[in-house]
Amino acid sequence: MTLRNLLIFAVPVTSAVAAGVLPRCWAAVRDRRQPELKPLGPPIEQLAADLRRLLRLHGALTVSAHSALCAHRVWAVEAAIGARAIETAAALGVPHPDPSAAPSLTRTELSALLSALAAEGLVLPRWVGHFTLDGRL
Repeated sequence: MTLRNLLIFAVPVTSAVAAGVLPRCWAAVRDRRQPELKPLGPPIEQLAADLRRLLRLHGALTVSAHSALCAHRVWAVEAAIGARAIETAAALGVPHPDPSAAPSLTRTELSALLSALAAEGLVLPRWVGHFTLDGRL
């Protein structure tokens, strides 16, 4: 068998194998180069719903007749509002304080953060500026 005959038989077989294998190899290389993007936290819809729920709960607790009995619960809700507001600000790209400072946000910081979120388009209750006597939200 001569080299010419060998090429006549080998080229079609090699071409058929390459046509079947190359697309799969290309897809594997492409998928390896582009990692799947995963969100860092919960979806913005869930963050916004949680923040609105916490603000409504805070409003209900502050107008309650038993507010003296549930002061610790109000403070816990306020800490949760601060933490969720910081998460929401991070998701929306709004400047926010360090997440480790969430439980100790002052009235001014929390009010400014909630106002910035509302200015960014987040729908919050109308009475966001309602604060308790000790200066917390």
